[in-house]
Amino acid sequence: MTVSTHVLDTERGIPAAGVRVELWRGDELVASGHTDADGRIRQLADTDPGTYRLVFHPVSPFFRRVELELDLGAGHHHVPLLVSSFACATYRGS
Repeated sequence: MTVSTHVLDTERGIPAAGVRVELWRGDELVASGHTDADGRIRQLADTDPGTYRLVFHPVSPFFRRVELELDLGAGHHHVPLLVSSFACATYRGS
């Protein structure tokens, strides 16, 4: 099971570079990284299927952390985050 992500700053219309992203399974930090200049982490983790928490730390005057609890099966999972100063959204990417 692999995980990738893409963070977009929808307020400014640009990729969100330098956002810290963590993948947790229970109390164990499985993987972490920072988005590149294109706002991407192309492969955050290669691990076993299961329930995980994907935690984003966007640069925002409001959000300190955006946390998603996900049930990830076999295969590849792409989880984008759209963020602005006072709003965010996510979806299951392809």
